[in-house]
Amino acid sequence: MDLDQLGTSLGTLAKACRVPGAQLALLHRGDIRVFESGEEEYAGGRAMTRDSQVPVGSITKLFTATLVMALVSDGDIDLDEPLGHYLPDLRRLSPELAGALTPRHLLSHTGGLASEATHTVRAGRHLGDLHTVRPPGSDFSYSNLGYCLLGEVVEAITGMPWHEAATAILLKPLRIEPCFVGRPGLAPTVSGHSVHHRCRPVGQALEPVEAPAGALAASAADLVTLSRMHLRPEHGGSTDHLVSPDDLAQMRTPVAGADPFGLADGWGLGFAVFGDGWIGHDGMADGTACYLRISPATGTVVALTTNANTGTGLWHELVAELRTAGIAVGDCRDREMPGRRVPPPRDCLGTYFNGLIEYSVTVRDGDLLLTVDGDPAAKLVPHDGLVFSMIDLATGERARPGRFLCDSRGRIDRVQVGGRVASRRRRVQEVA
Repeated sequence: MDLDQLGTSLGTLAKACRVPGAQLALLHRGDIRVFESGEEEYAGGRAMTRDSQVPVGSITKLFTATLVMALVSDGDIDLDEPLGHYLPDLRRLSPELAGALTPRHLLSHTGGLASEATHTVRAGRHLGDLHTVRPPGSDFSYSNLGYCLLGEVVEAITGMPWHEAATAILLKPLRIEPCFVGRPGLAPTVSGHSVHHRCRPVGQALEPVEAPAGALAASAADLVTLSRMHLRPEHGGSTDHLVSPDDLAQMRTPVAGADPFGLADGWGLGFAVFGDGWIGHDGMADGTACYLRISPATGTVVALTTNANTGTGLWHELVAELRTAGIAVGDCRDREMPGRRVPPPRDCLGTYFNGLIEYSVTVRDGDLLLTVDGDPAAKLVPHDGLVFSMIDLATGERARPGRFLCDSRGRIDRVQVGGRVASRRRRVQEVA
């Protein structure tokens, strides 16, 4: 494979997908290539460079997870210690959760917490009401709130704000220049973009308490630097031992019962786990789409950063091109048809909640529709096994599949969309 051809491909695909700027870093067989395309901001005149730092959204969670595991390796955090041991405020506000939640639950999204931090969870170490959707340890449900709590644990242990702890303990030792959304003097120059009928820059909207879940900005080369911790030395892996080899292995190992349906094949302590030994994470900030994949066995790392919501399309095209070239990048199975099409389950209609987020499943003109907080979001196409494919109403494109889940009596009581579980709180309706 001629790695230099990827630079031409990146520019061509970025233009086709209307992505103003992108970076691609590929480490393969000890050889690294970094390519850039386009601009930091549409029509802004600043070229995207190797060092441009893009808001990487939820890939921040990998850095937070690695930071936590560094503290685990140092003996400062026990993965199975109840969270109340580290957060006395939690013991007062929610004794049950304080005794049941653990760092392991939060790292693997098995804490049963709602997806988002609400307005009652603010900066200043005020935890407020913690919405739950499932008992801790019972199911996978992707949660930004869980990583907000991990940030609180880091602050309690280190005595530093999360961004300072991340800088001192992780970023500086790795020689990654710190850059955070919302931090004066450390803010990214790369703008996200909303691309629909036209391309327009968008700002980053992130509360300080949400920083451990999504505030980092980084280059594709920075993502490769972090990834080297999970490679053997003969593959160009780092030997800094910020995290012990055993704890790094725990990060890559799927947690029992963590089924991130539609996102990946499994989930470790911070990592999505894909087929054929690949691990990684996706990250969507406001108007950015970023992807990281690592194959520890082969020493291959693929990192893509883009500054547009259309970067998702660029990623799928790039994955297909890499697979054709012999690099079978692990990815979610969002392009596969999940079984034969069937009529909608009779008891699937109704309203489901994940914290304050409301999901409603209704029928309109014979189609099964999903609305989120009252806004029509997707057409659902039912398949065998209570699985449904999703057609985005705004773009017409197929999104990640979802599924309905049942209680012990076989009645649908939950829906899983984008890895997030929402539970019923109202009377069940039936499809006529």
